[in-house]
Amino acid sequence: MRDFNFQGSLVTLTRVEATGNLIEAKAYISVMPEENSKKIIDVLEKAVYDVQKKIDKKLNMRPVPKIIFVADENIKEATRVEELLEQLKKEKK
Repeated sequence: MRDFNFQGSLVTLTRVEATGNLIEAKAYISVMPEENSKKIIDVLEKAVYDVQKKIDKKLNMRPVPKIIFVADENIKEATRVEELLEQLKKEKK
């Protein structure tokens, strides 16, 4: 991810889920601010072959999984839970 310049956005690879035969892998991406998620994933999808080539070079693996970039919704849910907990703390006081 350091090979990309996402100005004004914090982009994090949160997890990767690969099929048992390593043919396909879903890469879950968290983006802050959230409204930039679609744009960031579009950029990553356009560069997917470069990313796969770098993975092959570093890991020398065959086959290199087909990478599918997905917005990580778990982060959004966790943020909402944190907000609700904070709100409850304030109401308790």
